[in-house]
Amino acid sequence: MKKNPLFSNWFILLLVSIFVALLTWFGTFANIERMAYDWGVRGASNTPSSKITLIAIDERSIENLGRWPWSRQIHSQMIDKLTEADAKVVGYNIFFFEPEINAGLTLVEQLLSFIEKKGLTTTSSTELEAQRLSAGFNQIVEQLETAQNDMNSDQAFADSLSMAGNVVLPLVLVMGEPQGNPDAPLADFILKNIITDIQDHQEALLNEQLPFSAVEAGVPLKLFGNETLAIGHLNSIPDSTDGAIRTEALVIDYYNQYIPSMALILAAKSLNLKPSDITVNLGEGVQLGNLKIKTNENLEMRTAFYPRDAFPMDSFFDVMTGEVPLSKFKNKIVLIGPTATGLGDSFVTPVAVDMLPIEIMAHNLSSILNEDFFISPKWAWMVETGLFIFIALLLMFVLSRLNAAPAAIVTILLMLLLISTHYYLMTKNAIWLQLTPSIILLAIGYLVLITKRFFSTERSKIKSEEAGAESNKMLGLSLQGQGQLDAAFDKFSSLPMDGKVMELLNNLALDFERKRQFNKAYSVYQTMYAYDPKFRDLETRLKRAKQIDENVMLGGGTMGGATMSTMLNTEGDIEKPMLGRYEVQKELGKGAMGVVYLGVDPKINRTVAIKTMALSEEFEADELEEVKARFFREAETAGRLNHPNIVTIFDAGEEHDLAYIAMEFIDGYDLARYTKVGKLMPPKMALSVIAQCADALAFAHQQNIVHRDIKPANIMYSAKQKELKVTDFGIARITDSSKTKTGMVLGTPSYMSPEQLAGKKVDGRSDLFSLGVMMYQLLTGKLPFTGDSMASLMFHIANEAHQPINELNKNLPSCIMKIIDKALAKDVEQRYQTGTEFNKDIRVCLKQFN
Repeated sequence: MKKNPLFSNWFILLLVSIFVALLTWFGTFANIERMAYDWGVRGASNTPSSKITLIAIDERSIENLGRWPWSRQIHSQMIDKLTEADAKVVGYNIFFFEPEINAGLTLVEQLLSFIEKKGLTTTSSTELEAQRLSAGFNQIVEQLETAQNDMNSDQAFADSLSMAGNVVLPLVLVMGEPQGNPDAPLADFILKNIITDIQDHQEALLNEQLPFSAVEAGVPLKLFGNETLAIGHLNSIPDSTDGAIRTEALVIDYYNQYIPSMALILAAKSLNLKPSDITVNLGEGVQLGNLKIKTNENLEMRTAFYPRDAFPMDSFFDVMTGEVPLSKFKNKIVLIGPTATGLGDSFVTPVAVDMLPIEIMAHNLSSILNEDFFISPKWAWMVETGLFIFIALLLMFVLSRLNAAPAAIVTILLMLLLISTHYYLMTKNAIWLQLTPSIILLAIGYLVLITKRFFSTERSKIKSEEAGAESNKMLGLSLQGQGQLDAAFDKFSSLPMDGKVMELLNNLALDFERKRQFNKAYSVYQTMYAYDPKFRDLETRLKRAKQIDENVMLGGGTMGGATMSTMLNTEGDIEKPMLGRYEVQKELGKGAMGVVYLGVDPKINRTVAIKTMALSEEFEADELEEVKARFFREAETAGRLNHPNIVTIFDAGEEHDLAYIAMEFIDGYDLARYTKVGKLMPPKMALSVIAQCADALAFAHQQNIVHRDIKPANIMYSAKQKELKVTDFGIARITDSSKTKTGMVLGTPSYMSPEQLAGKKVDGRSDLFSLGVMMYQLLTGKLPFTGDSMASLMFHIANEAHQPINELNKNLPSCIMKIIDKALAKDVEQRYQTGTEFNKDIRVCLKQFN
């Protein structure tokens, strides 16, 4: 019986759905869900309450007021100041469970007790003396009583609490399930804060929708408790999944007595409400006057945490010393608590990993007052379950039928929809739906589908590849013949290896060598070596290709000390490198941007000079394409220059990120060798050379072509044939508005005209200035303008006159000085306007040598 693939997919995806459902039930994805919840909390744009301000017991306060714990006299002074400021409510986030021990106070109390028990007695023999003793003793008693009052910091603190009448203190509860009755009833000052209006108790008891329970209570001293406005618990219930604080337990059950949280009682007192005005709806929430606070089944509010610095915070010390005006706290809810390192623990929250208790209280209090909290509606479980079932059915009966591309699109769109829905509900409606299980089911189900499809189709794919081996071979040979060697290698690599394929790969590697792509030849040899290391001279070719690949860069660059000459002189049977249709023979010289090679066009046996430019190494990637386009455009323009003194351009191209120009080969040298003292040309020959250059420039300028880089290195001269050629027309134009990777503008500043250095638009007169500089150098062996730095050189060219040439060579006729002075004029209007004018004056001057 033929297997039904649809049934197979359905069954597998059913198992996947059950598996994901079980993992969800056991809480495997709880941490992921909490991460999604925190993401939504951070994305909400709630505004914190402006009624809340914080006073921090920070490092600055500890440094100035003394080591912790402080005397309660200091806290008393702070409460007195806030009373003076007319603060609405003060919440003290500090425990006052034990009396403050003062050794001096204890001694004074013992003395007073002794005097009270013993009375005042005297054994004086006279009545006057007895009276004196009695008066002195009474004075001592008064001083002792004054000292008792001054040192009794607990009483001072209690008096400040009584006078303020607006201070809320915390108690702390030990969580657990009661097994009996408490050791002692709660004090009256605690009982007055108990919430008594409890709704739906029986229904909540049946559904186990009750607040958390406590078995022990740590409460403030009775002396303080009797004087406080209210007392609330300060317990934080961390999330069982990761220990973070995300909720506030508004109410905790202490032996059937519902104690409010400090944040809840502070909110009530700030609204002038009493505990009797608070209603607890078990399993649903808490009502505070007209504020309805939705909670989970344990009466935990899901706090809307605001940005980390949402609430203003001042230093305790600054408030004490008056640096912070007391008017700032008028009608405010003031929270006081420690923030200094070592005075308490910090907690992880959705918006911070180290939030302090006083900050958490502020966020909880603001969430209550503004009704900013997240809820999970009663119908949430139905939506979550229904969505999970929908995703499972979609996987089994829709995605399993679709092709790979449509299935991927549907999956991605649906995942984005679920994620967006979660985020929207959290940030805009404060509703939390647990959609993570559905998203995970969708992702896992899709991965299972494509994995199964892959394995089921792999066998047929292999068969198809074997059947197409011959066609790949023929296609590879065709691509190789067209010069598409990379594509040919891909086709040959897909063939089953045998002797015939080894021959194909060997020929391909030789073609890569001709193209100077030794790294790719090396890859081909590696493929061959893996099959048959003993094939012909494969080991030798493999080592040589690797060595050349690691040590040679074409275009003048160096790597490991090797150059193109190293590659050309490599011993062994290595193919001559090719640039386009030209076979490279040897290196002729180096220029500013590359190397010049001697080459041969094998089709017509023409000898050429090949000038290379490694543009990708010289220019930034963002302007490389523009530079390449300009390179070929300028090469084409220069190729149209047909003049006896201008080098002929035959071809231009690009290969392997190397641009090149094939030009007429001149059997000679550039004029740079004739610019040093002792190697100068005779003046008459130098003038003849300059005249030919001027004539060539005149022709180029008539074609609207400006050279931009006239210098001795760009003038080739054949002493045998008495022939001169100007080279590199258009090359300077390529870099006119571009910069190298080192940030330096290409060109030769010593020969540049003032306007070229200034970045202005240049014309043929700029070339004539450069020609004048070159003429000066050929006749004297020195440059007319020099400087210790680029800035100094540019200043001299633009502003200072050159040294008169007759001071350097007194044998020169005066006409040469006039030509130099005119050619090097700063003002372009005073300079030679055309190369023809320049040439004419030189020809006239040459007659003075006859």
